[in-house]
Amino acid sequence: MYDRVLVPTDGSETVETTLEHGLRIARDNDATVHALYVIDGRVVRSADGDAREELEQTLESEGREAVDAVESRALEADLEVVSEIRYGTPHKEILDYAEESGIDLIAIGTHGKSPREKLLTMGSVSERVVDNAPVPVLVVRDEN
Repeated sequence: MYDRVLVPTDGSETVETTLEHGLRIARDNDATVHALYVIDGRVVRSADGDAREELEQTLESEGREAVDAVESRALEADLEVVSEIRYGTPHKEILDYAEESGIDLIAIGTHGKSPREKLLTMGSVSERVVDNAPVPVLVVRDEN
C-alpha cells in the first residue's frame, strides 16, 4: 500500500514521535523512508548581507543533522532511506517533493498550537500540508 513514506523533519523533538509512527508504517509495508529538511528561504532572505551567509551555513548544518537522525533511525530499522535538504517555503517544498518522488504517505508532526499561536504564525506547516497534499497525511501530535 505504501512504498515511499516521507518524514519531513525540522530537527525538533516532535520528529522523534512522528518518526516512530512513520517507521512502523514503512517497516510494515517494506517502504523506503524519505527524510526531508527545508531551509526556509524567507528566513535566509530576511537576514542582513553579512549575517546571511553565516545563517545559511548554520541552517544547512542543522538540516544535515536533522536528516542524518532520520536516516540513522531508518537504517537501524533495516529500511531503505533517501534524504534531501531543500531551500524554499517549507510546506510548498514538502508538497513538491511528495509529488516529484511519488510519495504514498507523508508522516508529519505538529506542535499542537493554540488558536492564538496559529493566528500569530499564520498557520502551521503541517496544516498547509494536510490542506494541499495529493496523498494521505499522518499528523502526529507532539506529546509534550
